[in-house]
Amino acid sequence: MSNNITNRVEILRDYLRQNGLSAFVFPSTDPHQGEYVPEHWMTRQWISGFDGSAGTAVVTLSDAALWTDSRYFIAAEEQLKGTPFQLMKDGLPETPSIEEWICKQLSKGDVVGVDGDVFTEDDIEEIERELGKAGIRLRTDLDPAETLWTDRPPIPKNKVEIQPLEYAGESAESKIERVRQALREQKAEGIVISQLDEIAWLLNLRGSDVHCNPVFVSYVLLTLDEVTLYIDSEKLNEATWNYIKSIGVGVKPYGKPVFETAASNPIPAMKAVKNAAEIEGFRRAMLRDGVAMVKFLCWLRPAVEAGGETEMSIDRKLTELRAEQQLYRGLSFDTIAAYGPHGAIVHYEATPDTDAPLEPKSLLLLDSGAQYQDGTTDITRTIALGPLTYEERLDYTLVLKGHIRLALTRFPDGISGTQIDALARYAMWQHGINYGHGTGHGVGSYLCVHEGPHQIRHTWKPAPLHAGMTVTNEPGIYREGKHGVRIENTMLIVEDGETEFGKFLRLEPLTLCPIDLTPVIWEMMTSEEVAYINDYHKKVYEALAPFLTEEEKRSLPQPLPRKGE
Repeated sequence: MSNNITNRVEILRDYLRQNGLSAFVFPSTDPHQGEYVPEHWMTRQWISGFDGSAGTAVVTLSDAALWTDSRYFIAAEEQLKGTPFQLMKDGLPETPSIEEWICKQLSKGDVVGVDGDVFTEDDIEEIERELGKAGIRLRTDLDPAETLWTDRPPIPKNKVEIQPLEYAGESAESKIERVRQALREQKAEGIVISQLDEIAWLLNLRGSDVHCNPVFVSYVLLTLDEVTLYIDSEKLNEATWNYIKSIGVGVKPYGKPVFETAASNPIPAMKAVKNAAEIEGFRRAMLRDGVAMVKFLCWLRPAVEAGGETEMSIDRKLTELRAEQQLYRGLSFDTIAAYGPHGAIVHYEATPDTDAPLEPKSLLLLDSGAQYQDGTTDITRTIALGPLTYEERLDYTLVLKGHIRLALTRFPDGISGTQIDALARYAMWQHGINYGHGTGHGVGSYLCVHEGPHQIRHTWKPAPLHAGMTVTNEPGIYREGKHGVRIENTMLIVEDGETEFGKFLRLEPLTLCPIDLTPVIWEMMTSEEVAYINDYHKKVYEALAPFLTEEEKRSLPQPLPRKGE
């Protein structure tokens, strides 16, 4: 693979010379600015070989570098071995920005190229401003992958389907009117909608153009008078054509609409707050997903003790069990089945070359989820497959304490997730431990598993938290070359009373799956934390027991005594 990357870089450099360029920048994005993109726009992966969801590659006539965040430091270092690319660990104080690095590599009068279609206007202006300080110009009208990527996948033409109102909970006409009202309040005439999950939510349509994300490639122009869907007509069958007409939406060929607007986009905040039908859909989806997870956990340890299981084989087993559930539509992301040292790679994905055999010892980190037509799931469990070291038990206990502390938190309506992030980290901070990724993200309703605008993370994210939002709770600890621990539930933000100081909220777990208690150092746990675990496991048992065999029910955790009892 590294030889292929080296050859591509050399061919790209010939292209740069022929077009008067000194460098080219490849982001992770597509024209729709999605986190996950159709294969057609995976140009950064094509040129560098790095397949993480976040990163930017830059190639000059003599150097190459790739920037990515802490989730991918270990994976990127491995994937870039033997290639011309130097890893730039984004977010560290010693790491230069992309523009700073380019300015050091190039000279006044040089030209840098980007594909302007996959950058926002603000991004282009920022790059031009920073490069301009060094007298370097930016060109935005080239896409070398269009010429050099000989087997480039086409833009997908998969069929679009209708998301029934019983799951959507609100008609497309109602959503359109709510967006129009927001535009009127801003004194705006219209808005171009380019994010694929926003279009799917707005029109109550779903697709399969992006791996694990039920969206479809398109744009929408929504004005005070009209709505137009810009889409390849091959993606529409008779039913979707008729539906689109019935909701008053016109159709034009795929391409970005030309429309000047200064309106801020109201859809992310609307989409983040789930309606009653969506919330009930989440509960049903989590129930079915929990059944699949318990069946898997009941099977896992005996299978590992019998021998022959690997990271990839248990991934297949869990997927099979989920596929047996009603309304299953696929995975919500590629399963992370990371055994032992692989658990320290935050977004690890096993391949035939890395597929580790499982042994009855150490920790297995299993981060997985599914798309059901009535909800999307995201869950992480770290499982002791046998005897553990003290360090493994300590890290597990600290992560569990952080997970519980955040889950128990009562907080004012409208605060930012940044303001409660430290609660998940407090116990591990006291041991001099931290993690680099965020603590929580929104989850879509049969949409993208990562959904904003709200997050729980240590870096400032001002989006407010409100009742009806989903958010994950997933602290972790990662020790390179040893192990990783993460415990994740998808939570629903619910109201928790009102005082003279305003409305308060709390987090209710939607995920229904036991948490492994065998690694826990109980002397470190408080009575409040033990009570939370007991209450959670009681909820899990009562919800799942009617759908489990007697053997599977016996595998569920029993109540633990509180301290002093």
